[in-house]
Amino acid sequence: MTRPSRAFLLAFAAVVTHVAASTLGYSQTYYQDQQARVNSLPTVVARSDDPSDLLLASLETIFHNPEICCGRSSALEDSAQAADARSLKDIASKLDGRHLLGDGRPIHVTAAYLTPEAVTASHVVGELADQHPMLMQWNSHLYVVYGVVYVRTEDPSEPGTVGMITRKFLLWDTRYSDERRNVVFDRESEDPNKVQGLLFLQWHMD
Repeated sequence: MTRPSRAFLLAFAAVVTHVAASTLGYSQTYYQDQQARVNSLPTVVARSDDPSDLLLASLETIFHNPEICCGRSSALEDSAQAADARSLKDIASKLDGRHLLGDGRPIHVTAAYLTPEAVTASHVVGELADQHPMLMQWNSHLYVVYGVVYVRTEDPSEPGTVGMITRKFLLWDTRYSDERRNVVFDRESEDPNKVQGLLFLQWHMD
């Protein structure tokens, strides 16, 4: 018996998904899971479970440049230590803006805090695809977001209009260096109300 081609199976899966969605009264077609990930991040482990140490380790992971963060004479040393590690909003306010490297050269950090309802899937996927990890506060604990699992959607009533839905956030818990480091926030099983927000971070020479 001849096996069906991969293209046929993908098309068939899309049709089945569309029919199931129509039967349930939904208007969108859902396609296969895709991933966006940041590559080559350093494995930084916090010195302790103290929120301040977790913040510093998370920021060192995200910036992965010792001149920028967060050791002695780095550009963000004082600002990161002065931030309230329990508040993404305060972290953003302390980091956002102009800072000086140890040799006096200026850099500009963009720190954008967004509440969960203000975050869009396209923004998250775009940042990760551009190799920009972010901070996530979930259950009052900080995680580094290094990847996301998402699906593209299409509204049959508006052909060509493609959207995105995030399904899982792939996280690092900087308290650990073993298998406990990898954490998954699954939107189908976790309570979204326990997510306090996301912090998007970028920098460039000023």
